[in-house]
Amino acid sequence: MRMLLLAAAAALATPLSAAQAAPATQSQPAEVRLPHISIVAEGKGSPVVLIPGLSCPREVWESAAAEIRKAHRLLLVQVNGFGGDDPGANLDQDILAGIGNDLHAYLQREKIGPVHLVGHSMGGLASLLFANAHPEDVKALMIVDALPFFPVLMDPNVTVEQARPIATMMRDQVAATYGKPVDPAVIEANVRGLALKPESLVLTRKWSAAADSRVTARALYEDMTTDARPLLPAIKAPITIVVPWSDSAFGKERTLAFYGKQYAGAPNVHYADIGDAGHMVMLDQPQAFEAAVEAFLAK
Repeated sequence: MRMLLLAAAAALATPLSAAQAAPATQSQPAEVRLPHISIVAEGKGSPVVLIPGLSCPREVWESAAAEIRKAHRLLLVQVNGFGGDDPGANLDQDILAGIGNDLHAYLQREKIGPVHLVGHSMGGLASLLFANAHPEDVKALMIVDALPFFPVLMDPNVTVEQARPIATMMRDQVAATYGKPVDPAVIEANVRGLALKPESLVLTRKWSAAADSRVTARALYEDMTTDARPLLPAIKAPITIVVPWSDSAFGKERTLAFYGKQYAGAPNVHYADIGDAGHMVMLDQPQAFEAAVEAFLAK
């Protein structure tokens, strides 16, 4: 579950110009830059889109992406402002809506779809919103440790309006760190508990420090004030929920029961649990995660 993320810190896409596409090299595919996201396309075959979570670059998918691109056209999304990127439109426009608008415009422009869509954390919430807004673009969804309404981790009966003051406070605190020297203690507090393996935490610290805190702050606020539960009944594409769990936290049965309650409104939902893993499940248990993705793509 994403409990410790609480401590962590819609304009349509315009037509692409040549200046917005970074040139490809033999070692690095071309990157297409849009107002809210950038996209790197690799491989050939049926299309798969990967959207990372809060403060994470596309690098978070590196292990799974190496397998996916062997048999699929892989579209690796990165939110502008994460991974050291320029924030683009994410400083003055809605981020979650912008992700969806940009992705839809790209798929239409390139005549791609419908896609298998995989989203982690905040990227999972963005994926749910996208599937509701653009059902024609989505063949199936994989939601990796994300909730349709984040603040239920604080209170199962909380409403958006009740969560808004806390979200505002957290947004302002995170945004206030922009332009200041990175405090290792703050980074450590932000990522503690998000992964179980030390090597996973090393990467998570690096990515957290590289993210533009203004974008992290805005994205965190949107994540905490967006309730996608009313949208679930309208999402007809099959949904696979990846649920990491550990005996040191809530255990398998309790964690699965919690997620089952949150996604009860979805008409076509399945669960893939991965043990001995934290929120950064793709880092803690890469082989088990890749097996879950392979099963998802094979359906």
